[in-house]
Parts: sequence; structure tokens; C-alpha cells
Amino acid sequence: MKLKALLMSVAALFLGAASAFAAYDGPKLSFRVAHTTPPGNHITLAFEKFKELVEEKSDGKIKVQVFPNAILGSDRVLMESAQRGTIEMAVSSTPNMASFSPVFQVFDLPYITSPKYQQNFYAAIDNGPLADYMKNVANEIGLEPVMWAEYGYRHFVSVKPMKTIDDLAGIKMRTTDSSVEIEVAKVLKMNPTPVAWGETYTALQQKTIDGEGNTFPHLYGAKHHEVLKYAMTSAHNYCMQVMMANKKWWDSLDPKAQELIREAAAGAVEYQRTVLYPENEARARQGFIDAGIQIIDLTDEQLADLRKMVQPVWDKFLPILPTELVQLVQDTQK
Repeated sequence: MKLKALLMSVAALFLGAASAFAAYDGPKLSFRVAHTTPPGNHITLAFEKFKELVEEKSDGKIKVQVFPNAILGSDRVLMESAQRGTIEMAVSSTPNMASFSPVFQVFDLPYITSPKYQQNFYAAIDNGPLADYMKNVANEIGLEPVMWAEYGYRHFVSVKPMKTIDDLAGIKMRTTDSSVEIEVAKVLKMNPTPVAWGETYTALQQKTIDGEGNTFPHLYGAKHHEVLKYAMTSAHNYCMQVMMANKKWWDSLDPKAQELIREAAAGAVEYQRTVLYPENEARARQGFIDAGIQIIDLTDEQLADLRKMVQPVWDKFLPILPTELVQLVQDTQK
């Protein structure tokens, strides 16, 4: 009943948004969006909703072609294509954005955010001072942020036994290119091994790596549960999937088209956060259980121990991250 009520409230939100839209009288155009997320994932569904809303609100005058599941390349390859303008929009996880600007590593700092204050964080990254700061960062590298889609909190998973946090030591852990993520693995005495997302399943099969840190929905959608055996609810890192547009292309758009695209992005991400993500998270966790994966739910005491263990990561990176940016993120945790 609660889910039904939630779906009805979200439907009402979209109906209200639709009535608020004036008929689009801007120019016709089409553009492409590429991302790496597998079918059925809440992120994939969010971009499908984005396409639906853009085309609906523009009465078909604006067309969106979505390329999912890394068919056009990894996060880094896609974002480089957006920078060059060979594709209009690309999506990357925030850790992989560290390849373009080290400033994005602020979101990788372990436990810098908490699910307890998630709504505060959303408000800041969507329309607040944090959004303004990150827009400037993106603009400096030729990109324009359009949507900060939910990714979720990452947990450690492995093919090797993980029953306590001490068992993390020695695991060959897949990481992204984020220096912070690599350092987290080091201080936990794991062996960090950067691997592109599209190659991670094979790396697990071939035992090039023993584990990874990712969200349950992302892992389940990519069928990693077929090779994994253990999961630990560490929630050590929050991540987003940011949709970026080539800035020159974006600036060339009619303001009416820009406004409609942003409105559609806001509607899609709201639907994702309130409906798609909770459903996908629950379904993925049950899928892990059904596949025989042993899930270790860490206690508050164990999580506190993990926070202490990763403090050296903060000590190393705080001096090289903009103080203002770190403060803006921390201000959301109140």
C-alpha cells in the first residue's frame, strides 16, 4: 500500500509538471546520450524516463537516442567523446570523473555523506551552492552538467570469504581510476587493481581480481552475482552518475530547448530517487540472497571501526582538495 501511494504521488507530480509546461515552440533537434549501465538498472530506467519526458514535453520536436550498457565504451571513453563533441551527452560515475578533474574525488572520500542526510545532499547538488561549484568545475573541462542521477552507496563484494572487516586484507580489489578509491583499498590492506567497468566481470571470472566495491543494483544488473560469493554492507562510498553535455553544443541550444531538457532531467531524477532506486535496491539484495551470496550486514560498531581505519585517506587528500568544496559537501550532512 505504501508503494502504491508513493507511485500515485509521483504520478501526480508528473501530471502537475505537465500542466505547468507551456507548449514547446522552440526548434526541432535530436541528440544522443550514452551510458554504461546494464538493462533493468534504476540508472538505465532513469535515462529512459528522461528520453520519454523530453519527447513528450516537446511534442516530439526533440528526439533523444540513448545508448546503454557500455555499447559505445567505458565511462572515460564516453566522457572524452562528449568533450570532443562526437556525442552530445555522456554519463559517467563520479569516481571515473576524477580522470577529467581531481576535484571530483571529493565525493569519493569515505563516509563524507550518509543516507541519513541524503535529501539535504540532493537539494545541494541539484540547485544549491554545491551545484554551482560543480558546474564551474565541469565548464572548465568543456562540459555542462545536466543531471546528477542516483547511483547509490557502494559495498564491498568478493569471491573470497568476507565475514569481518579484517577479512578485507589481501583481497585483490577492483577500483576505478579515482586516487581516493585506490587509497581506501590500500589503507584497508587490500590490493587495489584499477579495471574498467566493462572488463570487471571477466576479471572476476579469470581471478585477475577477487572483488570490487559497488552498489547491489549495479552488480545484479550486470550479472556479477553469478560469480560473487560474499557481500559486506560497508556503504563506504557514495556515488552518482552525472550526465554531462558538450558545453559548446549546450551553449548553442535555444534557451527554450535548454529549459525543457533541464525540466525533463529534474523529473527523471526525482522519479529515479523516489521510486526506481528503492525498488531496484530491494530487488537486487533479494537477488543476491537467491543466488546464494552471503551478505554480512555490518553493525554500527563495525562501521565506526571502518571509519577510523580510513581516516588516513582523509589526512592525505584534504590538503589537495579545495577547502570550500569539502565544506559545501559537509554542510549537507546536518
